[in-house]
Amino acid sequence: MQHTLPVPVQTDDAELVPSYATLNASGADVRAAIPSPIIIAPGSSAVIPTGVCMEIPEGHEIQVRPRSGLAAKNQVTVLNTPGTIDADYRGEICVILMNLGRESFTVTPKMRIAQLVLAPVVRAEFIQANVLSATARGGGKFGHTGTH
Repeated sequence: MQHTLPVPVQTDDAELVPSYATLNASGADVRAAIPSPIIIAPGSSAVIPTGVCMEIPEGHEIQVRPRSGLAAKNQVTVLNTPGTIDADYRGEICVILMNLGRESFTVTPKMRIAQLVLAPVVRAEFIQANVLSATARGGGKFGHTGTH
């Protein structure tokens, strides 16, 4: 299913409109809408504007995800991955980039910095309960099944 999303761009630059790199790509690339390079030191993060706002259909969200190439080659990722953009948000989408590498990373104007995925949202009704049903796992925490 395809949705048409109105995408007002903060500038008249059509290159900032998110786009899919290939026919079957799940994520649309989003670019850095910055006038000059931003350097992210090792172990640091930066909020990078994209120049893009969008009208997300009710019952959906936009997930902001890292680009695998930036992660593999530069150890740069999206800090709160996946970031969630709610359907009722109308402001500019920004990306929190984190440099997990050992060297500084430079974000250049119009660089592809993340990908946006449109996803359906199922809302829950949370109710208070005194007892939960039993399962084989029960309350087993992180790593409770071992490492091998």
